[in-house]
Amino acid sequence: MVAGLRSAFTPEAGTRVLVGLEEPDDAAVFDLDGRTLVFTADYFPPVVDGAYDYGAIAASNALSDVFAMGGVPVLALNLAGFPDDMPAALAADILRGGAEKVAEAGAVVGGGHTTRSEEPSYGLAVLGTVERDAIMRKGGARAGDCLVLTKPLGVGVVTTAGKNGVAAAEHLRAAVASMKRLNAGAARAAREARVRCGTDVTGFGLLGHLLEMAASSRVGFRVRAAEVPLLPGAVPCAEKGQFPGGARHNEGFFADRVRAGSGVDPLVRRLLFSPETAGGLLLAVPGAAVDRFLADCRHAGDQAWVIGEAVGGDPAVALV
Repeated sequence: MVAGLRSAFTPEAGTRVLVGLEEPDDAAVFDLDGRTLVFTADYFPPVVDGAYDYGAIAASNALSDVFAMGGVPVLALNLAGFPDDMPAALAADILRGGAEKVAEAGAVVGGGHTTRSEEPSYGLAVLGTVERDAIMRKGGARAGDCLVLTKPLGVGVVTTAGKNGVAAAEHLRAAVASMKRLNAGAARAAREARVRCGTDVTGFGLLGHLLEMAASSRVGFRVRAAEVPLLPGAVPCAEKGQFPGGARHNEGFFADRVRAGSGVDPLVRRLLFSPETAGGLLLAVPGAAVDRFLADCRHAGDQAWVIGEAVGGDPAVALV
């Protein structure tokens, strides 16, 4: 499918696409007469019951792809599908949640497109800018880089438990707050630390996205499983079997490139395969810059955890 897209463009046009149809990444990057643009789109059905929170989460998730490329969002367009019988007030709350999150990111909503659909869906197309020498890609990690994560994991199992009525209220609140928190501060800290390799953790889970980085960088990663931050509701919901369907698909697709030590808790291993929504940045930070990066995150009010390192060898992940 991607090969068919490549054949539709001339070589001249392709030279202006700095990140696009070759190796997969979080957003397209385009050279527009010396200015470098980042462009992405993302939308999905509700992950929580509250309309405003859903809109804010979907916007945070879409904006994150620009942050994951080292960029700054400037313009967003709403992408929405609403049922005919959906109350107008609910649609307004979804759009308001998205618009306020876009404004928090320093960007503006310039319009969009709405269609009729049986199930609500909402998200954004986002345009941003990035300095050419600050572009972050999934490739570029080097042996010795520190692996850093900027949000705890577990929103997939917590929101699944919420849909099934078995999540504690405080666990749902923590998951919603995490999903709504923008990756703007972490992206700014990454630019200042001259980080050039990273992504954000979404549908493929931590291990799936890390394996994308490994393949693009041609390095392996070692992850200290016990040091990976988890939301307070992650383990209780996982113990109840509240994994989203994507967790099984991710494990089936990626497991052959993950080696887990005998001391790794099988439940934690499965959590690391579980899909996330609006997750944190996953970055390969040069060792000499990691202290500055962590300090800049703290200054921005963000958290960050060193969870492992890049190592030589095959593009695989070792859980220890």
